Amino acid sequence: MAIIEDHQHSLYWTHAAEQVLIEPWGSNSLRVRVTKKADFTDQDWALSQPVQGQEKATVNVTSDTGSITNGNITAAINKFGWLTFKDGHDKTLLEERWQVKPGGHKTSPLGIPGRQLKPIIGGDYSATLRFEAVDGEKIFGMGQRQEKQLNFKGCILELAQRNTQANVPFVISNLGYGFLWNNPAIGQVTFANNETKWEAQDTDQIDFWITAGDTPAKIEEQYTDVTGHVPMMPEFASGFWQCKLRYRSQKELLKVAHEYKDRGLPISVIVIDFFHWTQQGEWKFDPKQWPDPEGMVKELNQMGIKLMVSIWPTVDINSENYDEMDDKGYLVRSERMYPDSYHFMGNETFFDATHPGARNFIWQKAKKHYFDKGIHLFWLDEAEPEYGFMYDFDHFRYHIGPALKVSNIYPLDYARAFYDGQKAAGQKDIINLVRCVWAGSQRFGTLLWSGDVHSTFESLQKQVVAGLNAGLSGISWWTTDIGGFTGGNVKDPKFHELLARWFQFGTFCPVMRIHGFREPAEQTIEHADRMFGQPFGSGAFNEIYKYPADIYHILRKYLFMRQALRPYIMDQMTQAHEKGTPVMRPLFYDFSQDAQTWNVSDEYLFGPDVLVAPILHANEQQRDIYLPAGEDWININTHETVTGGQTITVKTPLNEIPVFTRASHPVKALLDFQVPALEDN
Repeated sequence: MAIIEDHQHSLYWTHAAEQVLIEPWGSNSLRVRVTKKADFTDQDWALSQPVQGQEKATVNVTSDTGSITNGNITAAINKFGWLTFKDGHDKTLLEERWQVKPGGHKTSPLGIPGRQLKPIIGGDYSATLRFEAVDGEKIFGMGQRQEKQLNFKGCILELAQRNTQANVPFVISNLGYGFLWNNPAIGQVTFANNETKWEAQDTDQIDFWITAGDTPAKIEEQYTDVTGHVPMMPEFASGFWQCKLRYRSQKELLKVAHEYKDRGLPISVIVIDFFHWTQQGEWKFDPKQWPDPEGMVKELNQMGIKLMVSIWPTVDINSENYDEMDDKGYLVRSERMYPDSYHFMGNETFFDATHPGARNFIWQKAKKHYFDKGIHLFWLDEAEPEYGFMYDFDHFRYHIGPALKVSNIYPLDYARAFYDGQKAAGQKDIINLVRCVWAGSQRFGTLLWSGDVHSTFESLQKQVVAGLNAGLSGISWWTTDIGGFTGGNVKDPKFHELLARWFQFGTFCPVMRIHGFREPAEQTIEHADRMFGQPFGSGAFNEIYKYPADIYHILRKYLFMRQALRPYIMDQMTQAHEKGTPVMRPLFYDFSQDAQTWNVSDEYLFGPDVLVAPILHANEQQRDIYLPAGEDWININTHETVTGGQTITVKTPLNEIPVFTRASHPVKALLDFQVPALEDN
């Protein structure tokens, strides 16, 4: 016979060694934990922020049922342990899918439980949680994925971190709930038409959080309250970021910076990419190519340009720090055979970001060699971490446990190492570029970019939905490599078209940053560095003024448009900081009552007052655009006003991206924008 009890404003159920605890956790929200161990773990994982009003929850227990209500959400559990969640209107949000006997009015001979903690012989448990599917449900979020779908209903998604894939296991449903799988284990989620199934390969317990809200904005705000708010973005970060693979010397980088300033082109940040160091795992400049970092920073500051440097978590076995880090347990361990886990220009392993000592160690090295020289912006690359091409998670072990059990937390702790260090050093305007995140990463000043994506229109299409779902997952600061990372030939007119379209899209992203490994690469011995006895050069140019005149004029136009938009962008960053509002978001975020907006995945809102319809196909001369109902919209290219609630067709010459602003609250910076006269250079 099951036991159901009121545990000080929480609901407790137990039977045959299984325990279920349902607690109020934030406004209109509940946390649910299930274990077969002696007690629940004390890890809050993503739910790390203090929450208020827990004592306001009400618990009701009868002889064979129990329920808990916290604001607009109620969870009920019956004597068999089956869970159901309803909102304040008594509408079912989620209910576990049990296909077993007994079960009252729902019985089945299949013998498939709604949840299961299955013992791993001699170890922990694998976990499975099943919910009933609902026809017409639409599911969004799940971090950043290289998929074409904005709506993940009908999809199977891996719960793992990879280059270009940032796993944040949080979803927003059009049924009026948000759901966080609060577990950093490797696993999978299936949003099928017959069931939703969450799985973890190795865990101590099932742990999830659910919230109810009448609008996507309400759900997002409640999620941000329990996982953390992004800091206020520093004003400089709203400008243009110049980057390429790679500037090889101090002289080369300063020349590019001066060229931008001499031409009067807006630029806020310039970036030093990888292999500016002496060795992987030494986190310091090669003095031959970068002889005076302090002088370089001072010169850039005089031009109003911030400097960012690339940090890799890789530690080469020949590095000056390897032995000490190995002795102190600061490196990711292998379960069998060789300790190195990554091979790129050497034999490396990764520093263990889950180890507090390792986090402090890498920060102290970065502080000495970068921060103390005036460099306060860090590009935290390889943040998944990237285990080659196979990602054999069962082969690795961290300070806090096996990779199968905790691997998804790595990028959060990597960002935390630098954020905590910078904050302790007195820095206030913290923003660091990262290649991966997990739930809650936003509170550590992380700017996610979409990784090493290809220079194709197909890839550009995926970046739009990747950015939108990242924003819905709490990651308000997001960007891409404008033009894609690999495959863009600077001499190819087809790439010029792609670059122009991507640059236009980048103008209306939270951060506007150009980067890439351009072709044809500079690999001649005359121009190449020597690393490990091999020539190691750079990609072709990636500065906008070096492209053909017709393309340069387009890029220049949108560079100045971005500059004009910066006050509006900073207003949106305030909303992101205070409420968790995504800067770029799907149309349904602001127009949830318009059913059609839930089906649009190739246009979006940039803040509440700007609608962007990027051009996502080669040689696209026109495109259809849906304008949400309840508002009139002004085309910034023609100044024509159009009534919402309809689909229109607009022409799309190469020098224009379709953008509309609300007629009731127009963004004058767009309507009044004029391209400055061309410089004399």
